[in-house]
Amino acid sequence: MQASQRISGILGGGSDGWDVFNKAREMIAAGTPVTELTIGEHDIRTAAPILQDMHRAAMGGHTGYASVPGVAALRQEVARRVQDRTGVPTAPENVLITPGGQAALFSAHVATCNAGDTALYLDPFYATYPGTIRGASAKPVCIQARAEDAFQPRASDIAAQAKGAKSLLINSPNNPTGVVYSRATLEGIAQVCREHDLWLISDEVYDTQVWEGAHISPRALEGMAERTLVVGSMSKSHAMTGSRVGWIVGPRDVISDLINLATHTTYGVPGFIQDAALFALQQGESFEEEIAAPFKRRRDIAHRVLAGQNAVTLVPAQGAMYLMLDIRNTGMSGEDFAFALLEAHQIAVMPGESFGRAAAGHVRVAMTIEDSAFEAALKVLCEFAQN
Repeated sequence: MQASQRISGILGGGSDGWDVFNKAREMIAAGTPVTELTIGEHDIRTAAPILQDMHRAAMGGHTGYASVPGVAALRQEVARRVQDRTGVPTAPENVLITPGGQAALFSAHVATCNAGDTALYLDPFYATYPGTIRGASAKPVCIQARAEDAFQPRASDIAAQAKGAKSLLINSPNNPTGVVYSRATLEGIAQVCREHDLWLISDEVYDTQVWEGAHISPRALEGMAERTLVVGSMSKSHAMTGSRVGWIVGPRDVISDLINLATHTTYGVPGFIQDAALFALQQGESFEEEIAAPFKRRRDIAHRVLAGQNAVTLVPAQGAMYLMLDIRNTGMSGEDFAFALLEAHQIAVMPGESFGRAAAGHVRVAMTIEDSAFEAALKVLCEFAQN
């Protein structure tokens, strides 16, 4: 017996992009110390008061089936947060609570694409994007942003692929590049979506990590609220990666349909986790700034380290917890560089090729270890690139 093509074809017959990460984990398991600068996992854990509230909720009995669309108070709080930050009227009926942002990405594509429909996404991309689209039985088609444009996508490139497509997935602040899409970029994307009748799926899980410029949700642009699904999450903003709580914000009729999907798939998110998410959101922007502060600080460290050499170039690091480093001056691919760095110095970074072809000759560095260790690792990386 064989599994369905829908499942067996999720990777599209290629690598999942995690080869260097997997090699690093094998080395660690064998007893070799490795400095991991690979995945977007905070070096601090979920704050004790959030865990205490989660414990209180669980011990108080909120361990049974929770409301599938989400606990009413949490939906209300997410709606308030979104409306306050974007200016777009948002009610609880515009919000579905999901098991993390990844489930929201999958659900958004199920909602917007029929089997076999073309779903567009931008390259460089978060590693799960094409597989998520295939898992929803749609056809992934990538559009390359360009290194010479600092990975700001061109509307003309999107328009060239938009005929007959059903959706476009974007991510700003961006993983893996750290780029924040400008208003001009987003206005161009919105125009393409309106002209070609595309759904826009906007992954905004890094919206609290903006170091330069401002985060603009495309749902707030003219004519976009009715055709945009926004994906959000507690993972990055509140260091709650393991709690698996996120959301989709969109038109009420689509959210209603997605509630039906959730009823027949995940059946919601545990109530005590939702209660803790509500508590976390109620701590306000100052708490979110506290969670984001280490990454802003390490970005400044990176600017200082990289200023002293010319072998490695930093792509404008405007947001998120990552740096995208251009190592093409070494003459190596990102993959070869990452494997060689791991072998020579036990420092693990992600090859740009793990995130698509547009980032070939780059490596992504996660700013997710203590400041002094981060600075030391970055100096070694630069010295390695110069030799």
